[in-house]
Amino acid sequence: MLLQNKTAVIYGGGGAIGGAVARMFAREGAKVFVAGRSRQKLDEVVRLITDEGGVAEAAEVDALDEAALDAHANDVAKRAGRIDIALNAVGLRHVQGTPFAELSYSDFAHPIHAYMRTNFLTAKAVARHMRVQRRGVVLTLSTPGARMSGVGFLGYGVTCGAVETFSRILAGELGPSGIRVVCLRPDAIPEAIAVSHSRSVFEGAAERAGISVETMLDERARNGTLLGRFPTLADVASYAAFVASDRAAATTGAIANLTCGSVVD
Repeated sequence: MLLQNKTAVIYGGGGAIGGAVARMFAREGAKVFVAGRSRQKLDEVVRLITDEGGVAEAAEVDALDEAALDAHANDVAKRAGRIDIALNAVGLRHVQGTPFAELSYSDFAHPIHAYMRTNFLTAKAVARHMRVQRRGVVLTLSTPGARMSGVGFLGYGVTCGAVETFSRILAGELGPSGIRVVCLRPDAIPEAIAVSHSRSVFEGAAERAGISVETMLDERARNGTLLGRFPTLADVASYAAFVASDRAAATTGAIANLTCGSVVD
């Protein structure tokens, strides 16, 4: 198994992406600690993992609270002996679909501030422990918005660009301590959109086009990606497990393009 005897912390572990990655990590042998605000969702992920024979624990943690994150990381490291992998899959509500002329500075700045805060604080919480063992992997999440231009996603697009830049530079900060940093950049994941608050972002565009969200995504996938489809949760989770493993030991400072070719680096 790719992650045998590894300890992984998944922030936002109750969400679609976080939960899928947590389950994949557990299947690959990792002991998984899922953290987030919704205990019910976290407990469901733990149940699914344990039903499959894996090992997982859940904790309610505010991923914007530095003291809470440090306390949780300390507890995980104390009980598990180490922290090998961390993924920030936190999702935060924000405004999309509003054109620049109508966009308030508050709505523009909110996702930038909030997503950068959680990525900075979670990385710092685990890196303190990874430095001691002189190895570890920090994974972040972005979207093609970091590379695209258009109407209605100015704040979130800048956010994704900031997360990718943060990840590249953080790799330089942590590399001398043996810690790798990789940013995962999937495009829209239909399974995740169906069960998350991000669906509302797509509903406005679909309504303006007079079609359903599902039809809109299908058309975008067929016409806007090289593979004619969008990534699945399994695609993202499988790649996360690989890049977090020792088989990807030479990979750091990378932005992993998991868009099925909607953008090409």
